[in-house]
Amino acid sequence: MTKERRQFSAEEKVAILRKHLVEKGPISDVCDECGIQPTQFYQWQKTLFEGGCRLSPLGKKRRVAQRFKKCESSLYNRPIKIAQVPIQ
Repeated sequence: MTKERRQFSAEEKVAILRKHLVEKGPISDVCDECGIQPTQFYQWQKTLFEGGCRLSPLGKKRRVAQRFKKCESSLYNRPIKIAQVPIQ
């Protein structure tokens, strides 16, 4: 019997991080209260400090748009090759 994974929204993640970072709650208490492992807390904290846009849905849209632009530019910058078919 396996547990289903819970999905936390960006707002929920920030609220959990805030309990420690702003309200100075001990990480162990915050994790117990929210039902998460400390390693998960530290991963979210690392993500926040490396670039908070990854926690927000807007950040995801921005990354997808950047990836699309990169693919699009590489597509248009490729030389066009036409197959040479020998005429008999």
